[in-house]
Amino acid sequence: MTAAASPVVREGSPDTSAEPAKTISGARETLHFAVRNKKLVFGFGVTFCMLLFALLGPLFARHPALAYGGRLSLAPTTNDGYWFGTTLLGQDVYAQFVNGLRLAFLVGTLAGGIAAVVGMLVGFVAGYRGGIVDEILNMLTNIVLVIPTFALLLVIAAYLKVRGIMTESIFIGLTSWPWAARALRAQTFSLTSRDFVGLARLSGERSWKIIFKEIAPNMSSYLFMMFILLFGGAILIAATLDFIGLGPSNTISLGMMMQLSVQNAALQLHLWWWFLPPGLAIMTIVGSLYVMNVGLDEVFNPKLRSM
Repeated sequence: MTAAASPVVREGSPDTSAEPAKTISGARETLHFAVRNKKLVFGFGVTFCMLLFALLGPLFARHPALAYGGRLSLAPTTNDGYWFGTTLLGQDVYAQFVNGLRLAFLVGTLAGGIAAVVGMLVGFVAGYRGGIVDEILNMLTNIVLVIPTFALLLVIAAYLKVRGIMTESIFIGLTSWPWAARALRAQTFSLTSRDFVGLARLSGERSWKIIFKEIAPNMSSYLFMMFILLFGGAILIAATLDFIGLGPSNTISLGMMMQLSVQNAALQLHLWWWFLPPGLAIMTIVGSLYVMNVGLDEVFNPKLRSM
């Protein structure tokens, strides 16, 4: 073996090989606390099971979600594939439920993603640039905060004869980002005064590179937790809009199932299988996401870690 083949560490030179080791050690430590955090494991497990049910459930539906023709007000039974029974109009509750569950995750992903992207752009730029840019973006954030969301949606619904999932997701995403932007702005303000950001500025790095290569990675855990909250919030908002009749008009969702059951007096007729599954599903998804977020906070925050 030649002398050039073996690395030589000179006295006083930094040992860069220790940096990847520290990163791997930090990842292992985080994983160690993550798998031992009961709240995180429980919340993730329940959410994953609901997602799996939303993806695979439609494969077991024997009837179209909006088709009529079944026995009216049939209780849950395995006969003819009516696992969750039928509605007052003879529609398959199971088919509606799995379709609505899938749409709930879709709306949460789309709306939560849109809100997260807009919140990150506004929060990062406002916190990093400061000055007049911060004032303008902060004014925009305050305007969106005070906009009467439901009144705006009523106007939009009046002009849109057909409302779909994409329309609802875009609307929710574009109206639910301000709190995320404000939180990220405060975090960015504190990080811009750090030495590594100052060194990046002195080295001539562009602003967007400093934001996404220096500042954002140091808030990765916070960004992940923020998306979980936006995801759960989007599902709740979508369910509320669907329940009051302002949701999609060309499909069925969990909120619309509850709206139709109320309109057809399902509670008074003791048709519990019509309104109970969608209500429990919304409560389970949002609750498990909240529990998972609390667990993540305990994992990422060393002061909250339980040994």
